This record gives sequence, C-alpha cells and structure tokens, in this order.
Amino acid sequence: MDTFALVVTIGVALFFTYTNGFHDSANAIATSVSTRALTPRAALAMAAVMNLAGAFLGSGVAKTVSEGLIETPTGDKGMGILFAALVGAIVWNLVTWYFGLPSSSSHALFGGMVGAALAGGIDVIWSGVIEKVIIPMFVSPIIGLFLGYLVMLVILWLFRNANPHRAKRGFRIAQTVSAAGMALGHGLQDAQKTMGIVVMALVIADVQDQGDSIPVWVKLVCAAMLSLGTYAGGWRIMRTLGRRIIELDPPQGFAAETTAASVMYTASFMFHAPISTTHVITSAIMGVGATKRVNAVRWGVAKNIILGWFITMPAAALVAAGSYEVVSLAFG
Repeated sequence: MDTFALVVTIGVALFFTYTNGFHDSANAIATSVSTRALTPRAALAMAAVMNLAGAFLGSGVAKTVSEGLIETPTGDKGMGILFAALVGAIVWNLVTWYFGLPSSSSHALFGGMVGAALAGGIDVIWSGVIEKVIIPMFVSPIIGLFLGYLVMLVILWLFRNANPHRAKRGFRIAQTVSAAGMALGHGLQDAQKTMGIVVMALVIADVQDQGDSIPVWVKLVCAAMLSLGTYAGGWRIMRTLGRRIIELDPPQGFAAETTAASVMYTASFMFHAPISTTHVITSAIMGVGATKRVNAVRWGVAKNIILGWFITMPAAALVAAGSYEVVSLAFG
C-alpha cells in the first residue's frame, strides 16, 4: 500500500472535518448569538473547546461509520474509493456553505461513501445505511420538532407568572450552558464520523486491524481539526438558523438547544447512530417557534432547508462517483 496515498486520504479526511466544523458551527451557537446570550467570538471559542471535549466521550458512532455502512475496500482501489467519498462530501459542504443552506455534513459524507462504493464495485451494507442513516434522518428531526414544542410549552407554563425581563435575563445566562451542551454533542457526533473514516483508511493500508480501538492520535487530530473549523465560523448558515427561520428570544433559544443536545446524546450513547446535528437543531427551532403561533415560523425558508436534506445524499453520491471515475482513470 502506497504510504503517500494513505497520508493524502487522511489529509483530505481532516480537511473534511475542518469544513464540517465551519459548516456546522452554526448549529451549536446560532441561537445563542442571535439572542445575544453570547458574543460571536466567545460563542465560537466555547464551541471549539466543547467540540474537542466531546470527541473523547465515545466511539460507537465511529464504529458505525467505519464498519456498518460499506464493506471495507482493500488495496489502492479501496483508498481511491475512500478518497472519492471524501471529495463528494467536501464539494457538497462547500456548495451548501456558499449558499447559506444548513444541509447535513454527515449525510454528505454518507452519500459520498455510498456513491464511491457503488462506482468502485464495493458492496454497500444497505441494512446498515437504512437502519443507521435513513431512518434516523427522518426520525430525529420529527423528535426534535415535537420535543422542542413540548419543552417550550413546559417553560412557558413554569414561568407564566415570572417577570418577563428577569426571565429573559436568566435564560440568557442559561443559554451559555445549553449552547455548551449542544457543542459537546456536536463533537461527540461529528468528530467520531471522521475518526471512522481515518480508521477505515488505516485498515485498508494494513496499519491496523478492523475492530481495534481508535488510536489516541486519531481522536486528537480529528477533534482538533473540528475545533479549528468551528472557530473559523460559519456566518452564512448562522444567519439562516439564528434569524431567518424565526426571531428567537432567550427562552426559545434555550429550549431549542436543550432539545437538540438531548437528541444527540441519546442517539450517540444508546443507538450509536450518526445523526445530523443540522437536522436536529433546525427542527427543534421550528418546534419551539410553533408554540408562539404556527405562522411565526418562516415555513418558506424551512421548506428550502428540508429540500436540501433530501438532495444532500444523492448529490454527494453523484459527486463522489464522478470523483472515483476521475481517480481511477488518472491512477489506473
């Protein structure tokens, strides 16, 4: 196995993590920034630190990504497939970032893996894709929507007699905790996805055996790149999540972040399912906003976001398949 190919593939995987960080940093902090609970720079710094911490909390999601979605390819062809999968995911991340669309980096990666595997003649583990990707893709936003709605109703009831100004001030402080919890969940979910890819590259290169524990250096570099990307910020997407879906106040922001973090921890620890942080926080914001009144949510913007969810996996798969054809032609 060419060491150069391994190094390049790992480098591209880390670049994907970086794009994931700046693409998805908005997920953790947009609501806190839009309600002025945190300044943008303070929010980004906090999110970067919590991303780093979250990456070391588990490995179940990484195992799903490295072993549960496609058969591990072998040799130079296998490394080419992995490289093409990452290219597909990165291209789609950059396109959606440019247009300010909060699509899912996770599903871009999974779409890239499936597209490259099919183009390279590698078996896709469809049961794993359906059980660990497709079903959570639909279920997690629905749970986020209804749970966000219920959490906000509870908050409205508990604080129904509170002084509005004092309550908002208290929730602004509470949002620093809920945003930190959201960022920790982002690290727990998204850093592990790249860990799974890097481990797959190491297995293809015969550097380690499948089923071995994730090396500490892999956890560290994946977490660090996610944190760096997060600190770089994703201002276009932050505007969409923070203001274009609904104008949030601090109690609403707290409810949305608490809901999304709860869903992510449950998916990570109980089901080892790699869910989309983007899907969950967006749906939670919609659910929270609907308690105000249904038309308070700008459903036209929400419709465009949902459309992006359905396009992401096929689009990334097509880019990855095309990338594999180019790689196979160039390097035979």
